[in-house]
Amino acid sequence: MESKRNPSAAAASTSTFGTSAYGGEGWRQRSKTHAQEIGSLWAPCGINSEWAALEAVLLHQPGEELASSHNDPSAVQMLEPLDLGRAQAEHDAMAETYRSAGVDVHLVSPEDVPSPNQMFCADLFVMTPQGAILARPASDVRAGEERWVARRLADIGVPILKTLTGEATFEGADLMWFDATTAIIGRGHRTNQAAIDQISTVLAEIDVATLVVDMPYGTMHLMGMLRIVDRDLAIAWPRRTPYAAVKALQERGMDVAFLPDVQEAERNRALNCVTLAPRRILMVGGNVRTRSFYEELGIECVVSPAEELAKAAGAIGCLTGVVRRELVE
Repeated sequence: MESKRNPSAAAASTSTFGTSAYGGEGWRQRSKTHAQEIGSLWAPCGINSEWAALEAVLLHQPGEELASSHNDPSAVQMLEPLDLGRAQAEHDAMAETYRSAGVDVHLVSPEDVPSPNQMFCADLFVMTPQGAILARPASDVRAGEERWVARRLADIGVPILKTLTGEATFEGADLMWFDATTAIIGRGHRTNQAAIDQISTVLAEIDVATLVVDMPYGTMHLMGMLRIVDRDLAIAWPRRTPYAAVKALQERGMDVAFLPDVQEAERNRALNCVTLAPRRILMVGGNVRTRSFYEELGIECVVSPAEELAKAAGAIGCLTGVVRRELVE
């Protein structure tokens, strides 16, 4: 005689209760914080200073998009038409200089022809100790450049903490790290209050305070008037750097040295440099007086040509998206 099935037993045999997927035996709770997962789950990345040893950068070698500079440079926010061959040679030399200094170089490499200013990677994101904040460029000429940067950062394993929304506009060259717990943001032509509010909220979540300063009218980025080259030394543009920024640096025990020749800075981007390590910078060649000034301050100067690239209204600092520095206490 065929035995009768026990309905309750059959139900018990197919129940998901107590299985690992539902929190039962075999479930393992994620125990590390996001910060603890950087370097294992996420790629090593992050910065909390402007002067510690540089370890990785993001670059975009300019291509056929520079043809847009030939008819009307002003329409694409450039100063003069650029020669593609010369611009690429200068960019290649800069990238090789980074590699020779032991810096990992990642390339954006868009799949489509990008907008003319894609090479200015410093504007398109900014790093925190725990990941990137994507920029949202202020001009329609540059709208969408951040998408290619977002894709490349994701490809190399960098977490993205924030994508700006609403009417916020922000360019990464307007944010700098004063110390491990303080960032300064320049409010002005490229970065508005809506962006500052969103960025400040994100930074507060990782215990970073935000200092906001107003930019002088007719200037572009905070990067263009202030560079920090060591724990106790900054270089500033006289009569252009915001008063509040200089005072905040001095209150933190930092010496602020002012450029002796603003004509070199204006003409050939003498201040548009990147700190490779404490008191060691990569700067545009040809700035004889400014280089001598830097060396008198004990700064080692590594030079790379950027005369052609500077015609696009930027140079080495603007071209370099910093992905990783040695984190400091």
